[in-house]
Amino acid sequence: MKEQIKIISGTANRSLANSISKYLKIKLTPTDIHRFNDGEIYARIQDSVRGCDIFVIQPTSPDVNANLMELLIIVDALKRSSPARITAVIPYFGYSRQDRKARSREPISAKLVAKMLETAGVDIVMAFDFHVPQVQGFFDIPSDNLDLIPLYAEYILKKKLKNLVFVSPDVGGVARTRSIANVMHAPIAIVDKRRSSHGIAKVENIIGDVNNKTAILVDDMIDTAGTITEAAALLKSKGAKDIYVMATHPVLSGPAIKRLKNSVIKEIITTDTIEIPKEKKISKIKVISIASLLAETIKRQHEGTSMGVVYDKLYKKLKF
Repeated sequence: MKEQIKIISGTANRSLANSISKYLKIKLTPTDIHRFNDGEIYARIQDSVRGCDIFVIQPTSPDVNANLMELLIIVDALKRSSPARITAVIPYFGYSRQDRKARSREPISAKLVAKMLETAGVDIVMAFDFHVPQVQGFFDIPSDNLDLIPLYAEYILKKKLKNLVFVSPDVGGVARTRSIANVMHAPIAIVDKRRSSHGIAKVENIIGDVNNKTAILVDDMIDTAGTITEAAALLKSKGAKDIYVMATHPVLSGPAIKRLKNSVIKEIITTDTIEIPKEKKISKIKVISIASLLAETIKRQHEGTSMGVVYDKLYKKLKF
């Protein structure tokens, strides 16, 4: 007998969890999640989950530490309730930028978080657009780094943008940029970026032809938007006609919104892996929902069927 599926939402992105719940026609399992006066997190699952296939939806978005701790506590509460399997659905995986020792005496925080999730009792991890693909290798449990290229490609085709060039904001993002460029049969360019310290980078040159083209900057996230707005300004100075940004995770911390408002960027295409607060919703930001794709992934994970068929259908819909 197939175990019952249960969808549980943390507090980080309930709107995404509600959308997934509606798509799957499965009610969210009720929970009691609150904080004590000193900030400690309490979580209790209010329905029996014994023998169930559990999916916990909780991005580790800002406040990353609180949301990560909440996820771990929810998983611990579940593990002590005898489920068949626990899948952590983490649309935005925080700490993935700290994926290597670039200098002596630095942590590899992405590896640490992976081990914390495994120790808590997670059996499978689902995420979208890790900062670097090798983060998957930090897990000793199955992990999925889900692909959003068909959704982005469909959006671009609907806008009927012409004479495209996809631009990587740094050398590290070339593989991500090339993936979408290959699907769209378009060339790529690369921004020569030099990073002096965490959160501080200087853009210096463009490798590739962007003159009189519609440039689309491709990145995994927008944090403070410093690098992306500088790169957009450099593209404009090199003759780019219109500049778009495609970034999966709208972290949008600090001065990001002000910088984006005042930038030469025409539109920022992002997703709802992170829920954007009302005060940060500006007309330049266009959100593509991942709910249906994530819901289908959850459904097929539960059934033990391949996602390849779904992606094949998405790619077949693209008409050039």
